[in-house]
Amino acid sequence: MFVDKAKIYVKGGDGGDGLVAFRREKYVPEGGPAGGDGGKGGDVIFQVDEGLRTLMDFRYQRHFKGERGIKGRNKSQHGANAEKMIVRIPPGTIIIDDDTQEVIADMTRHGQQVVVAKGGRGGRGNTRFATPNNTAPEIAEHGEEGQERWIVLELKVMADVGLVGFPSVGKSTLLSVVSAAQPKIGAYHFTTITPNLGVVEVSEGRSFVMADLPGLIEGAHEGVGLGHEFLRHVERTRVIIHVVDMSGSEGRDPFDDWEKINAELRQYNADLENRPQIVAANKMDMPDSADNLVKFREQVSKVRPDLEILPISSLTRQGVQELLYRAADLLDQIPEAPAIEEVTEINERKIYTLDEGEDEGFTIRRENETFIVESVKIERMMKRMQLNTHDAILKLARTLRHMGVDEELRKRGAKDGTLVQIADFEFEFVEGSSYY
Repeated sequence: MFVDKAKIYVKGGDGGDGLVAFRREKYVPEGGPAGGDGGKGGDVIFQVDEGLRTLMDFRYQRHFKGERGIKGRNKSQHGANAEKMIVRIPPGTIIIDDDTQEVIADMTRHGQQVVVAKGGRGGRGNTRFATPNNTAPEIAEHGEEGQERWIVLELKVMADVGLVGFPSVGKSTLLSVVSAAQPKIGAYHFTTITPNLGVVEVSEGRSFVMADLPGLIEGAHEGVGLGHEFLRHVERTRVIIHVVDMSGSEGRDPFDDWEKINAELRQYNADLENRPQIVAANKMDMPDSADNLVKFREQVSKVRPDLEILPISSLTRQGVQELLYRAADLLDQIPEAPAIEEVTEINERKIYTLDEGEDEGFTIRRENETFIVESVKIERMMKRMQLNTHDAILKLARTLRHMGVDEELRKRGAKDGTLVQIADFEFEFVEGSSYY
């Protein structure tokens, strides 16, 4: 089954906790702190694998969570960092943040990687908090939580040449003739409901990937028929072969078909109008096709006199080889479309990074007799700090004082015994004291 869109949840691994420990060797009096730091949580990384062609795997597994870092140990031993989680995706996948609709990355090259959820930093052990004034601190931190988000994966088939046209004009037959692909072929509309890919060998050393894309009908850009399920994949192609039924076997006018398909491409993405295009006038083995071709050339010359029109027959293979050579020549003249610009280069390997700044401000509001302090920095610090020792409470109090929270509480009318709430913690305000 071909799946080209999926919504999944990713979360980087949490960092390991830091440790409170002290040296206890027999002949080392007052040995000092010896608690090690926790290890970093595992990143969730998406990596392009050219062997994949669908997002089918994400239909069955929708949650990806990195491993947690190992806790710190005594004797100042650092906990091990967690292994990175590598998730394979097919080339042509676009990764979108579901909340902001921001495009995180456009993955096109084999081996290309992107970090979609960074693992949390490990918590610091009490060795890190030793100072000349406090040589034996009982302070340690919890590991930081890993990044988490919902993301949407959209696959746009990576093909050099795309076959477009109304249903039942012979696109699937053409692909089956020029490649080893075996698309479903039937005498009814929308036989093809998913893109089919085939490698076309033009001559020795010259080949390209051709995609048979689902049939288009009028209104597709608004979702009619297969709608965007088809149009999404046209954007990746470098050359468009527009297959037109020149026999008019279904009572349609070839020129009218050509105009309607181009209108749908233009309304979906204006850039597609300027994409190199070859018209494959198909079914030339049918009666009336030759007369219709003469009329078609006259009509097209008034609109696009430079458009190439090549008569072919997928059934008898008339003109097929000339069509392939012309498509290969156009591909040689067109550079490959660049991916979205990467922001970081590490060891000659492109990697995207997602850094977020920390807000150091705070707000205070009053509910009945309780003052509620809200601050991203303070709440993050309290979440990380192991607030089960006197030293840890003192450190928090110093941070609040340096940020100006004490002074602002006094201005708001806080007095001895006033309740102060930060996140899920409640304290009593003590006037003139260095802690709550």
